[in-house]
Amino acid sequence: MIRTRPSARDLIRLVLGDTFESWDSPIDLTGLEPGYAAQLVAAQERSGVDEAVVTGAGTIEGTGVAVIAGEFAFLAGSIGRATAGRIVTAVRRATRERLPLLVATCSGGTRMQEGTPAFVEMISISKAIVAHKAAGLPYLVYLRNPTTGGVFASWGSLGHVTVAEPGALIGFLGPRIAEALTGKPFPSGVQVAENLVAKGVIDGVVAPEELASVARRVLRLLTPSVVGDVPLPTPGLGAPPPRRTSTWESVLLTRRPDRPGVRDLLRLGADDVIPLSGTGDGQRDAGLLLALTAFGGLPCVLVGQDRRHQTPDRPLGPTALREARRGMRLAEELRLPLVAVIDTPGAALSPRAEEGALAGEIARCLADMSSLSVPSVSVLLGQGSGGAALALLPADRVIAAEHAWLSPLPPEGASAIVHHDTAHAPLMAERQRVSAFDLLDEGIVHVVVPERPAAHDDPQAFAHAMIAACVAAIRDATRIRADGRKRREP
Repeated sequence: MIRTRPSARDLIRLVLGDTFESWDSPIDLTGLEPGYAAQLVAAQERSGVDEAVVTGAGTIEGTGVAVIAGEFAFLAGSIGRATAGRIVTAVRRATRERLPLLVATCSGGTRMQEGTPAFVEMISISKAIVAHKAAGLPYLVYLRNPTTGGVFASWGSLGHVTVAEPGALIGFLGPRIAEALTGKPFPSGVQVAENLVAKGVIDGVVAPEELASVARRVLRLLTPSVVGDVPLPTPGLGAPPPRRTSTWESVLLTRRPDRPGVRDLLRLGADDVIPLSGTGDGQRDAGLLLALTAFGGLPCVLVGQDRRHQTPDRPLGPTALREARRGMRLAEELRLPLVAVIDTPGAALSPRAEEGALAGEIARCLADMSSLSVPSVSVLLGQGSGGAALALLPADRVIAAEHAWLSPLPPEGASAIVHHDTAHAPLMAERQRVSAFDLLDEGIVHVVVPERPAAHDDPQAFAHAMIAACVAAIRDATRIRADGRKRREP
């Protein structure tokens, strides 16, 4: 059930307290058709605001942030030309003053009294948002009940992070309009915030009274000034440990159900974790974890293969790689390091995966990873089987757990090709040089992190060791990038 909707000003007060300063200039009603002008005056009196959005800036725990909040009580939050002008002016000012931007939409869409001239203003708003993001500034979206029409189909769907009110109606067209145009009732439960999270359209559901806390955590991770000011620890890893197990023994260790995975790494070693949901365009694969996080005080974007959610019935598919590519784009736009965690028994082998462009998604991951302009680190955590593992490997620095491995196919698959059976899998694992130590010798991996004891015997120590190596690798990657820029400078 939808609770009473806070007004735009009430929501701003919840998020910014008494730090809010308005950026709004008075709305000019001269020259408008008299009947429409009277509607606007009535809307002002009824809602207590002069337009369908309120704009300004304030602080969240000392971090400056610009805010645009929709007011549904003003003509259903509809966007006219004056409304759009106010939004564009606020976005451009936020970009000029290098402020992150939080928008709280609450709108039925374009203002029908103004028609097409108002409708096309969604382009102007979107262009301003794109320029804001191109400047490396965070753009956070809070979809309120309702958010439909052109607002959701433009600037409401461009957020780096997008969350919504519990139970909020969110959709391209409201159900009443959809039914009027199609003659059929729209299925219930589709245009609901919680369903859109499950489908990978938006990232989460947040109550209004929790928005300040969530925004504070996100801004702590996304604000560029914070990234540059945090000192990084420098753990000493020393020489690689002596090899004590066979390659096949390492393979079997990485397949243990109690071996720590990417979620354990975050739970035991990350400063903070803000999980994101899906590709943002209606696809989601539980085998891939996408999150904003921080290790040792260093914010980054993480894409990680979650082995525990990859089963024979639900193997890693092309959607997971599309989610990973969303993470790569986020890292680029926010100018944050990317950490890619590899831990997969292999990608899906099915007609659905083929028709979903699995090979193409592997290729595009390779291309996107290889062309990143931000520091990148790949973490070979456990199993590294096939193209799904290779897709996340290209990085400035690659670290591997002692028992991790990387191969073109599972050793059993290689054995089947060469020996026409799976009994030679241990031999093929040795001959194909898949172990972390072989990868180090070949220059594919830069650091091997000891597992003494094995990861499953002390998950916390394992997580801390991997995080320490990851922080050191990010630092190395950052230095490599900086040195490369200096060499290119005239």
